[in-house]
Amino acid sequence: MTRFIHDQFAKQYLTELLTPYGQVDMSKDITSEVRQIDVLFTPASSSLDRIETLGLLGRMATNSSYAIFEPFRNPVSKSEIRSCIGKLFDIHADLERQAKRNNTRINEEELPYLWIFTPTASVDILESFNVTVHERNWGQGVYLLGKGLKIKTVIIAIHQLPSTPETLFLRILGRGKVQRQAVEELEALSDNSPFLTNIIQLVHDLIAVLSARQEKERDIDQDDRELIMKLSEMYQQQLEEIKKQERQEGEQQGRQEGLLRERRAMIESILQVRFGEVDSELAMIIDRVIAMTREEFTPSLLQLSREELLAKFTK
Repeated sequence: MTRFIHDQFAKQYLTELLTPYGQVDMSKDITSEVRQIDVLFTPASSSLDRIETLGLLGRMATNSSYAIFEPFRNPVSKSEIRSCIGKLFDIHADLERQAKRNNTRINEEELPYLWIFTPTASVDILESFNVTVHERNWGQGVYLLGKGLKIKTVIIAIHQLPSTPETLFLRILGRGKVQRQAVEELEALSDNSPFLTNIIQLVHDLIAVLSARQEKERDIDQDDRELIMKLSEMYQQQLEEIKKQERQEGEQQGRQEGLLRERRAMIESILQVRFGEVDSELAMIIDRVIAMTREEFTPSLLQLSREELLAKFTK
């Protein structure tokens, strides 16, 4: 289940980053077998200069007419790589059929690339697919598969990426120390980058979802436990900073409304993870829960049953 949570986060994260620069399709169906690609991006010609903001991810997104992104939470396996390549070939075949119908020829250079994001990649995995490295063009940690065969597939070993601003948006999709450090950098960058507001919100949403999942899955892995602690710490720091700004700028009412919206989203996320959906009965107690401090309401949301929650907050 935690893998599904991170898969959804990765898709939403990439969609949020890329939407200002072109068309993004999430979980797009391909072929009659109804296989799905995680993220399909088609860049808009008017945004090619602005997408440089995304660093290495922006270069990948505009390396061809459109790009396919397949992010993995756990180290990618040989079978998963083959499955991704199969989806890429399905897309290529579909483009070739369209070209025949239109009596045109395929431009090989414009065929999309497949970018596979994996937190780590073993030597065995890389050697199995006859990868080549182009550090001059792409830097460390980027591996092109079977160039002579024109597979147009690239594996990004996130743990090998240098810790530079250009790789920040890719390192967010890593694991353990790599991801935690990237989240810290993202928080620091967000102060001067308003366009990152929604991205930060996605990262904060992980607090609620992972915290609720931790209560239900005692075997949640250590990486996620440490990420929960880091995100929670940063979340509290942000709340303190908001309060400080309220006092300094005299905008307490507006800030409070924003804080309440953020708290409501977190409460709804926890209720949804625990009970599957926020129905009308659960929705009725949210306003009362919001009135409490986070320290007061979090244990109740994570520990009480549905019936106990309704009884406690509908008195």
